Amino acid sequence: MSKIEKRHKVLLVDDDPDVLETYRDLIAQLPSKPEVDTATSGSRAMVMLEDRAYRLLICDLKMPKMDGLQVLSIVRRKYPQIRTVAFTAVQDEQFRTRAYALGIDQFWYKPTNEQEIKLFQECLESLLGQEVETGFRGVQSKSLVDIIQLECMSQSSSLLRITNGALTGKIWILDGEVVDAETGDLRGEPAFQKIFSWHAGTFETLPAEPSRPRTIFKPYNGLLLECAQVLDESRSRAEQAPAKVDDSPLAALSQIEGIEFLLARNGDSKHQVNRGLENPKRIGAWSRQCLENFRALGERLQVGQLEQIEGSGPQRQVTLARHGKMEFCVGWKNSLPVEEIRELSKKVFALWDS
Repeated sequence: MSKIEKRHKVLLVDDDPDVLETYRDLIAQLPSKPEVDTATSGSRAMVMLEDRAYRLLICDLKMPKMDGLQVLSIVRRKYPQIRTVAFTAVQDEQFRTRAYALGIDQFWYKPTNEQEIKLFQECLESLLGQEVETGFRGVQSKSLVDIIQLECMSQSSSLLRITNGALTGKIWILDGEVVDAETGDLRGEPAFQKIFSWHAGTFETLPAEPSRPRTIFKPYNGLLLECAQVLDESRSRAEQAPAKVDDSPLAALSQIEGIEFLLARNGDSKHQVNRGLENPKRIGAWSRQCLENFRALGERLQVGQLEQIEGSGPQRQVTLARHGKMEFCVGWKNSLPVEEIRELSKKVFALWDS
């Protein structure tokens, strides 16, 4: 007997029957061949969500009685596991801002040409697919080029906040053009090129900042092409250059799977080394203060000597620890279980001692 593959279920909601028919056919053409149900009202969609387990909800925003924002608000609270896409033919930035504030995965102005339709289908397929470890994870697992093209082709105005390990960058887009970028001390085109070179990370779309001063004046297509050429040239030079031996104290430690950044500080000499940190002084000061605060708390509570602090956030997990004379601050991928991080932390200390 042949194996029956499970097909994802998609619910498409729009009060226009012609739109439902058109987009149902487009979605049915996706490589994963999802099952597509349709609803002509928000109330009907609520009933269908009770009856079937959907992977993806695509909802028009401007509908009579129960509008799309109401539907999406309920779905985000009641069915947080469902991926959500808002789409509309109304060019209203307030719609976009309010929809993203609800925590949706994607916002689309209804595609009007072949290229936009292709991007729309690719992004939906990505949402339906499994999570991957490479690419930029936000509304979909895509390359940064795809993310920027998606925003610019839809003539959007937005702020992209991009995180790569301990590094953070921002790209401002206004009416479909990149107007500014910032990461660390860099701004404008140098900052954009730096962010463009990141291979993976996470991103979020924030409300636009129309008053942001413009520092980038090239059309977005030309900007992306130039950055790609610079990156290719840099990689080519790196491949041709003789390999360098990295004998820094943290070289071996940074190869441990799951580590995003490392900082080690000698408690006596105050000397510190780091890998993967954009602002090591600030992180170093923060980690020292945390360790000292918890050490003092342990003394007041008389619970013994502080060994390790573990913390987690939306982007990564962090371990703070004292080991001998050394103080460590280690950033871990958020996907790692706590038990595995504890075992890997022991490996960090053992490698340091060796």
